[in-house]
Amino acid sequence: MPKSADLLIVNANVLTMSDGRPRCDALAIVGNKIAAVGSASELAELKGPSTRLIDAQGCTVLPGFVESHMHLFSGADGQRLLQLGDVQGLSAFKKVAQTYATANPQAGLLVAKGSSYTMFSESEPITRNQLDEAIPDRPFIMVAYDHHTAWANTIALEKAGVLNGRDVGVGNEIVMGDDGLATGELRETKAMRPVMALRTDGGREGYGMKGTEPQPGPSSAERRDDREVLEAGLRYCAELGITSIHNMDGNLYQLELLDEIRRAGELRCRTQIPYHLTNVMPITNLEQASEMHRRFSSPMLHSGRVKMFMDGVLESWTAVMLEDYADRPGHRGDPLFSAEHFSEAAIEADRRGMQISVHAIGDGAVHRVLNGYEAAQRANGRRDSRHRIEHVEVIHPSDIARLVDLGVVASMQPPHPPGTMGLPLEPTVSRIGEARWPYSYAWRTLWNAGAQIAFSSDWPVSPLAPMKTIQAAVTREPWNEQLADQRATLYEALAACTKVGAYANFTEDSIGRLETGMLADVVVLSDDIEETAPGELGEVRPVVTICDGQITYEA
Repeated sequence: MPKSADLLIVNANVLTMSDGRPRCDALAIVGNKIAAVGSASELAELKGPSTRLIDAQGCTVLPGFVESHMHLFSGADGQRLLQLGDVQGLSAFKKVAQTYATANPQAGLLVAKGSSYTMFSESEPITRNQLDEAIPDRPFIMVAYDHHTAWANTIALEKAGVLNGRDVGVGNEIVMGDDGLATGELRETKAMRPVMALRTDGGREGYGMKGTEPQPGPSSAERRDDREVLEAGLRYCAELGITSIHNMDGNLYQLELLDEIRRAGELRCRTQIPYHLTNVMPITNLEQASEMHRRFSSPMLHSGRVKMFMDGVLESWTAVMLEDYADRPGHRGDPLFSAEHFSEAAIEADRRGMQISVHAIGDGAVHRVLNGYEAAQRANGRRDSRHRIEHVEVIHPSDIARLVDLGVVASMQPPHPPGTMGLPLEPTVSRIGEARWPYSYAWRTLWNAGAQIAFSSDWPVSPLAPMKTIQAAVTREPWNEQLADQRATLYEALAACTKVGAYANFTEDSIGRLETGMLADVVVLSDDIEETAPGELGEVRPVVTICDGQITYEA
């Protein structure tokens, strides 16, 4: 044992997530590593004159949370924009939208985030005419909570040159009305892009989603502003007990900004930024992914993963299904990658030793991704690739065993199932249809088959707080009495937010568990979560967050 600890946590209910010693009441940190776990009496000799003592007051101590799927820049930048998550009804919308417009007189485009699909009506779609009632004379766009659909007012569509429609590519759609004009609904990124181009406040958070670098390059003032956005996002993560981030979009620009933050000693979370390969890019662009990996591969900041999108979301019928949508006969959604194109990309990324991470929500998208992963395995040989599928909201029963056999990590989001944490059931459950309900958001079914599942929020789609994610996982209710209970136990949910998240990023030997010799990523909570009612877990807050041995947040 070392002579004295830098940090000593005592009077704690330590849930180590380790099979060797699953719980203890004290933990010692020296430098950036855990020096010892055990009882207060066992660790008493480690208290020296310079030891910082943290009294957990009987509350839970956990490994730092691993946020396995989030969007750091867009989430943090979105905090500056109008938030509509709690707004319901046209009159309430008018009030907040007009107030926001008045407060931002110079904005070329007014942007709002977090709207629901049923904000104005349970049955009728949102239109530009409703938005015009609130803001008729300035371009306005509001983005759905899932970031896959947006609605723009008439003047925004006119200025963007899309009021009469435009071909925006496979899997994207500017919805047209019977009058031959756009209704205002924009499905997927390329449909939104012409309107978003009206922004005068930067809007550089979108470059990570495009897989491109900012063009023209940001000015020094813009670069400074973007760095501040990232720093704000990292502070927010630390406040919520997060010590490791798997970002789901990004580019070299974001990596360089984060490296500046790291060198300044302000990188509060271990951060991974992927290379985003879109369906319009040549496969040779994967050399950029390899270069990002070569340049950034430290324990605090690294790349090494390729992100792709296979489909959209259920709510806008852009998720890809094997059979027709239950509420739209003849429509199954359009995959963003052809089978051949995706297999080629998967084979090349796998050949380079990269991990692959693909957004696939519908069972048709999941099926195509698994086919590509099989092709990569046939071409390159089996290895511990831990390729991932992000979301897996619907899976065909015949693909469950394949997912497990291929060693694919299912990256899933407990706040996403309709009916969970206040999310409306419609229109999603009707899109899916009862026949597919047993295989929708099927955590328990996948666990029983032997799958590795990492939990996350998909912030800013859902609230970032891991304790809210855990509450969603343990309190989810079936949509009818015949459906299997897919809920997680508290310990399964904790593991999915800590050690399985570490496994999903090849870091399970250094983080995700509280054991001697592991890196010191720790969170001290405000309550004993084993004594907290399941429906109140989301109210539990971190009081101390430690990343790499440094206190990154203290209440």
